[in-house]
Amino acid sequence: MTISQGDQLPDATLVALGPDGPAAVPLSEKTRGRKVVIFAVPGAYTPTCHSAHVPSFVRTKDQFDAKGVDEIICVSVNDPFVMRSWGEATGAAAAGITMLGDADSSFTKAIGMDFDAPPAGLHARSKRYAMLVEDGKVTLLQEEDSPGTCEVSAGESLLANM
Repeated sequence: MTISQGDQLPDATLVALGPDGPAAVPLSEKTRGRKVVIFAVPGAYTPTCHSAHVPSFVRTKDQFDAKGVDEIICVSVNDPFVMRSWGEATGAAAAGITMLGDADSSFTKAIGMDFDAPPAGLHARSKRYAMLVEDGKVTLLQEEDSPGTCEVSAGESLLANM
């Protein structure tokens, strides 16, 4: 079942590359008592993700801060090494966007946002979406119809609907 506005996020552990290597990041700790934006992409370095989706949140980071958002988190079904490198390459890390890997796709599957695109070499990937989460509850969810499109899930679109 796909997650919907009003639903509580499931317990999930994502992974980040910390100073001592890969580190578990319980999503509940990131969202408890906080206002957080989570956006997901089909894959690091893929064309739309790299040139449109991540840059839209880099451009709008200050505007989210002004609306009281405590943190912006980018999730992709990639390992933490790729996520850190990609965060550096896109300027997301410098902008203060948290890059988290869902390496085994467990979070993505738990919220019903997984898909496969074998011709593109994408298996067990995340659909493209953006959500506002307040104290672990999804208060706004914007999902793209196509993984190659970044319109309703872009930073500007999410801001406009907050």
